[in-house]
Amino acid sequence: MTRPAITLFENLRTIGYVPFYLAIERGEWEREGVDVSVTLSPSTEYTAQALLDGATDVSWGGPMRVMMHHDAARKRGEDCPLVCFAQVVARDPFALVGRTPNPTFRFSDLKGLRVGVAVEVPTPWMTLQDDLDRAGVAVADWTRAPDRTMGGNVEALGRGEVDVIQVFEPYADLAVTAQGGHVWHRFATRGDVGFTSFYTTRSFAERERETCRALVRGIARSLRYLHGADPQDVAATVQPYFPDLSAEALARIIASLRGLGLWAQTPHFPVTAFVRLKAALLTGGLISHDIAYDDAVDPDLSDTPVP
Repeated sequence: MTRPAITLFENLRTIGYVPFYLAIERGEWEREGVDVSVTLSPSTEYTAQALLDGATDVSWGGPMRVMMHHDAARKRGEDCPLVCFAQVVARDPFALVGRTPNPTFRFSDLKGLRVGVAVEVPTPWMTLQDDLDRAGVAVADWTRAPDRTMGGNVEALGRGEVDVIQVFEPYADLAVTAQGGHVWHRFATRGDVGFTSFYTTRSFAERERETCRALVRGIARSLRYLHGADPQDVAATVQPYFPDLSAEALARIIASLRGLGLWAQTPHFPVTAFVRLKAALLTGGLISHDIAYDDAVDPDLSDTPVP
């Protein structure tokens, strides 16, 4: 019997995607009898579009992109064929790091400050705006610093050009260890927001149902290992993906993110997580339609039994 072979797009290289790298390095999908060719997407904007263009079979990345495609299709009076399955990165990996200590941080503390916002992808800005709105803090109450990369914002923090920056790992760790910064807030405390999942077209999900289930079973075992293993062992396994980080720093970051509940315990994709993310995209103006969970998520695939 011929083994199924698929192309899987990696959205971008980040420590938040450790469960996927574990699945690759530990041979979880090979164990399932699927040949998976993982390719780095040319850009985060293209990761979802690639499915429509036929450039890949499955992608992993933020359901935010799938909601954006559904929203655009709705505006055209069309149906969108993209569907998510399996929550993997459950929570927001971004943090606020300031120049001075602030152990009792509240969003109102941002008033009057210069804030370096993460601009590489839209979700962190959407969720930050949503948090500020819920806290009664207007965007006009603080100064948005000139847009820079996260690495550029870390350097700007060290030079005193900004007061606080929004970054994910390893930039938060670097801001603390190399620039004397202090973590003010971890957005993971918001709870599950369905930050990262697999996604594909409904036609592929129906035609290659067992292949998709194999991906879910493999990532489920990866998550199970991640939550039970020594962070140093996890770091050693995924070290090839982060050659510029020391083993010590990588293990420290993995332990911290695991403690924050960043990674899902299972691939189950809760409605509440989807709605929490959708609410931030709606209030931030990234989407204008209320995308239904059943239109954008395949819960049956997400709940694939794992032996």
